[in-house]
Amino acid sequence: MSFMKEFREFAVKGNVIDLAVGVIIGGAFGKIVDSVVADLIMPLVGLIFGKLDFSNYFLALGSVPEGTAHTVEAVRKAGVPVLAYGNFITVAVNFIILAFIIFLMIKQINRLKREEPAAPEAAPATPEDIVLLREIRDSLKK
Repeated sequence: MSFMKEFREFAVKGNVIDLAVGVIIGGAFGKIVDSVVADLIMPLVGLIFGKLDFSNYFLALGSVPEGTAHTVEAVRKAGVPVLAYGNFITVAVNFIILAFIIFLMIKQINRLKREEPAAPEAAPATPEDIVLLREIRDSLKK
């Protein structure tokens, strides 16, 4: 089998196409979750904890030039490396929300996939030769 023919068979299989669709939808869904976290949840978390803005929590790994604004972007533009742990907190919250949503989706799908338990079937009829052998056995015991 030629390499191209083998690749063509692989590429047109239903599983590969389903995976591609899933990746595209997942990317779009990820952007929605990013927006929910950045625009809805993190402002509420910041409000609860005293108007905190996690996006500008960072640790400068060098000296920040005088007059530089105290934002991650400004410090990075000044050429100072930073540990942006506030951004990490935002991404971690984003991950937790996304994982929870996927958990709920999988749980619902599994609930829908469960089949109703089959009704108990009557025991199959015993073949006639077995019945005769049992009768012979019972009569020999007497």
